[in-house]
Amino acid sequence: MRAGGKFAFAEVRRKLPESLRQLFLAEQLVTLDIHGGKAGRIGHIAALHGVQLHVTRGVAAAAELFAGLTRCKLQLRHKQVQKRGFAHAGVTRKCGDAARKLRAQVIHALVLAGGSAFGLNAAGGVMRYLEERGIGFDVGVTKVPLVCQSDLFDLTVADARARPDAAMAYAACVNAETGNYRDGNHGAGTGTTVGKLLGMDHCMKSGIGSYAVQVGDLKVGALVAVNAVGDVYDFETGRKVAGLRADDGKTFLDSERVLMQQLDAPQEKFVGNTTLGVLFTNAKLDKARLCKAAAMAHDGYARAIRPVHTSMDGDSIYAVSLGGVPADLDAVGVIGARVMAKAIVRAVEAADSAYGFPAARDM
Repeated sequence: MRAGGKFAFAEVRRKLPESLRQLFLAEQLVTLDIHGGKAGRIGHIAALHGVQLHVTRGVAAAAELFAGLTRCKLQLRHKQVQKRGFAHAGVTRKCGDAARKLRAQVIHALVLAGGSAFGLNAAGGVMRYLEERGIGFDVGVTKVPLVCQSDLFDLTVADARARPDAAMAYAACVNAETGNYRDGNHGAGTGTTVGKLLGMDHCMKSGIGSYAVQVGDLKVGALVAVNAVGDVYDFETGRKVAGLRADDGKTFLDSERVLMQQLDAPQEKFVGNTTLGVLFTNAKLDKARLCKAAAMAHDGYARAIRPVHTSMDGDSIYAVSLGGVPADLDAVGVIGARVMAKAIVRAVEAADSAYGFPAARDM
């Protein structure tokens, strides 16, 4: 709820420490801009200590890869995954292991990529990079890197045979040491699209997006590759940013309204939709609490994507703890939902038209 341009949370603010009260005043929100700025307060998302980001540059949609890596000191303490509405459009590697095994309190890399199941080979390049540097779970004779990977479905965009591979992933790791992350048509966002309820002829180009905030010592950031069947809205203004286009290609249709009119389910729905997100924080949270934070961050999906979590979507969020800052779980989750929604909007606003699909900036 908004009042006079500010968040109307008077009752809540009185119960929060001063550092957290700032979050509910729009003009006081400190943004860690993904494109750079003042170190410490306003800067790259890598200001979340322990995050290295890189995207490779490939020849087609599915051939580009995003890899998020920890530094060699293994400052990525905990990781947990929460999935909702996960359809067969998305594929994962090692996610179940990280969630179930009590001994696996640390993972060593996350990979987001295109190429659907074909792209899962990319993790092998990440493992080689980490093993060469002595990073991994010590099993005595060697160290085994624990690498989690999720791939989105973008095989219907550009060349279906152009997919991430181990060599690309290895190159991404090498370049992550310097970092070149950008929002938009890069990495896992290269082949992403939104507004596909009526098929690819009516959709728009999307991308990968990011957003982060700092409140006191607490930092929370989000990274998301938006490949949804639904439309994307700015949750603060209600403005539709991108999504389903009418036959004229210039005006929007409302995907929710169209879906509600389809009471007889089509025999073959387009299920190639997968939104993949990562929630970063320096809050000290164990695996169980990270799982809850990931679940709360799904509210960000619901704020910015309509409809969302359908049987046609593959919606996943990783939650990652990178530090030891004491913080309330619910505060982290609420902030996480907000930054996730903002990152989704950035993903489509930063995208450029490509492969015959218009972008938000073209409408």
